Amino acid sequence: MSEKGEKKIYEKPMILPQKIGMVNKYQTEMGRSTTEIDGVAVTTLLAEYGSPLFVFSERAIRSQVSRFKKIFRAFYPNTQFAWSYKTNYLDAICALMHHEGSIAEVVSYFEYEKARRLGVPGSKIIFNGPHKPPEALERAVREEALINVDNFDEIFALEELAAKYNRPVRIGMRLNLDAGIYPQWSRFGFNLESGQALSAARRIHQGGKLELVGLHCHIGTFILDPNAYARQLNKMVDFGDALEDDYGRPMEYYNIGGGLPSRSQLKGIYLAPDHAIPPIDDYARAIGEAMLARCKPDHSPKLYLESGRALIDEAGYLLTSVVGSKRLQDGKKTYIIDAGVNLLYTSHWYNIGVKPGSAIDGPAEDSILYGPLCMNIDVVRDSIHLPPLPVGSPLVLHPVGAYNVTQWMQFIEYRPAIVLVSEDGTVELIRRREALEDVTSCESLPERLRVSADLFANL
Repeated sequence: MSEKGEKKIYEKPMILPQKIGMVNKYQTEMGRSTTEIDGVAVTTLLAEYGSPLFVFSERAIRSQVSRFKKIFRAFYPNTQFAWSYKTNYLDAICALMHHEGSIAEVVSYFEYEKARRLGVPGSKIIFNGPHKPPEALERAVREEALINVDNFDEIFALEELAAKYNRPVRIGMRLNLDAGIYPQWSRFGFNLESGQALSAARRIHQGGKLELVGLHCHIGTFILDPNAYARQLNKMVDFGDALEDDYGRPMEYYNIGGGLPSRSQLKGIYLAPDHAIPPIDDYARAIGEAMLARCKPDHSPKLYLESGRALIDEAGYLLTSVVGSKRLQDGKKTYIIDAGVNLLYTSHWYNIGVKPGSAIDGPAEDSILYGPLCMNIDVVRDSIHLPPLPVGSPLVLHPVGAYNVTQWMQFIEYRPAIVLVSEDGTVELIRRREALEDVTSCESLPERLRVSADLFANL
């Protein structure tokens, strides 16, 4: 009976079917499906361009770049972003970054030529890296690129070019230093603490042919401590001030490289990215306040940021399809998909997010996700809860926008097409699917090794 004396009607308890997207006891989603990207259905994209397929969101790229620029310039106005080509050097992606106000940062002659081919002036290219071939250095000098020297041999080569062109060459110097981040990236540039960097600066000054106008340092990748950048900057500015005292030239710029993290989940870190990764405001505050504290009343050096991963990773998706399933001897459920570690280099370090590309009901089960390659290490995810997935089921892997399309391998399978979803929802093909002719176009078969049916007649 109820409090009012009314007879309560008995209702038979119901057991609701488990569906993908329901919450577990920790109140976290087990895997809500991703059925569209910027309003375009996953199934439509796969039907049009095939599986697997990389997809980039123009809206996400522009929004992220705009947000970063506003946040960093709010703390230090004289900030300039330089797009890291090695992170993703697709023409369309680089062009988008340049349209959003970034100059180019390259680490090889290949990337330098790619930037010039896109229309970037040499004077708007930062040339980093440990290998700058003679022809690359000469072209960079001729086109007035900003070269950050990595070693003494580059200093000697640049002095010869300065003599050849009968003019001083403006350069930056790459440092490596202890910012409290381990492992320390000590193989690049000149070490600060040992005095090597000071020796290099003295050599540059005494040579009289080069002008040291800035300092560069990249302390690592996926940096989770914003204050590491403040420690880095303080050491760089201390060194720059010491050089100004000795030689009378203030540093025109400080370049702190990249290393800002995306919202990816590092293997071994079990907190979700929203909890494990500091907000970008913390990085901007640490960096901007460190710069402002060291600025002189009449001199505010330019701050270069070479952020790559944090700007592009979340804008990239990989659509793939289930091509088979089985159970291992221990009973573990496994799925085979048509995209593997040949396309997902970053899967070695990150637990890439995986969601169904269409609504699927059924109980989620701890599963292994294998790629299509005939090699045992082709494991995309070694543990992930997924619902029952029939052959042909689409899956959406995200975020995958950083490094995968530059470090992918042409191995066993053709590399897939890549599309860009524009801000108005138009889908544009920015790289077609690879064909046999693309793989063999650089090969040459000697006539004596030609194969014909006669070769197999007696086999």
